[in-house]
Amino acid sequence: MKDLTQLDPVALRTLATAVGLGTFEAAARELHVTPSAVSQRIKALETRVGRVLVHRVKPLEASEAGQVLVRLAAQQELLEREAVAQLLEDEDAEEGTPYAAVPLAVNSDALYTWLIDALVAVQVEHRVTFELLRADQSRTAEHLRRGDVMAALTSDPRPVPGCRVVQLGRMRYQAVATPEWQRTHLPDGSPPAALARAPMIAFDHNDTLQHDFLRKVTRRRLAPPATFIPSVAQFENAVRRGMGWGMLLELQAADALEQGSLVELVPGRHVDVPLYWQHWRLESQVVADLTREVTAAARAWLG
Repeated sequence: MKDLTQLDPVALRTLATAVGLGTFEAAARELHVTPSAVSQRIKALETRVGRVLVHRVKPLEASEAGQVLVRLAAQQELLEREAVAQLLEDEDAEEGTPYAAVPLAVNSDALYTWLIDALVAVQVEHRVTFELLRADQSRTAEHLRRGDVMAALTSDPRPVPGCRVVQLGRMRYQAVATPEWQRTHLPDGSPPAALARAPMIAFDHNDTLQHDFLRKVTRRRLAPPATFIPSVAQFENAVRRGMGWGMLLELQAADALEQGSLVELVPGRHVDVPLYWQHWRLESQVVADLTREVTAAARAWLG
């Protein structure tokens, strides 16, 4: 078995940069070296570990082994930055401490409702910046698995290798529309044939909530005409203006349902989506504090 201790940190950073930017040329510009040097560093690392680390396509794709080392490179960078911050004197911290970049994969509804509260709280304590990769909660764990991010909000409770899982709660969605829309498209209630024809709104092609609801209440796979609106605020606006029916968070819809400006398609039926926080199993104060704030903000909002 190969001795995999003492992997070259420069080569690790080069690998992570190349995968992150997608080409050897882009990585070379970022690292101020030649594309040939980038290629040679990665080849040397592949020889050391005895595995192919990148699939040389455009954009570059990390292999399964490469994903492990990309994650390692990011973890090393975060720990190094935290160590520098601890070594600097307090009076020098503001000027000398570099910002740590923290990439996260998050779902749109959390970003729209409560997540920013947690990120603001972390920035009070740490010099960090955030890169938020937005994806459906059913797909965010894949970013974590590839090493693109340090943590993810996901509906998948199965831990990604090397990660811890924290249960946050559940997001409850209700199928709602305006009374006028209901009178036009579902005057006789919500039989499957009518639901199959009734216009609906979805966030994007990865948004399955509306179809999940239809299967739940009809036990059929229906494909009604859909308008795609990839903005949480404008999705809600479109539902409220009668463009179609859609799944809104329970707290989003509560006041309108009480006032009668929205109605439920099938009263009392809903879809619950569990939400988990998965993060690197890393002894990092930034990750620990981020986990604490995300957990507190989510549980306060989700209940």
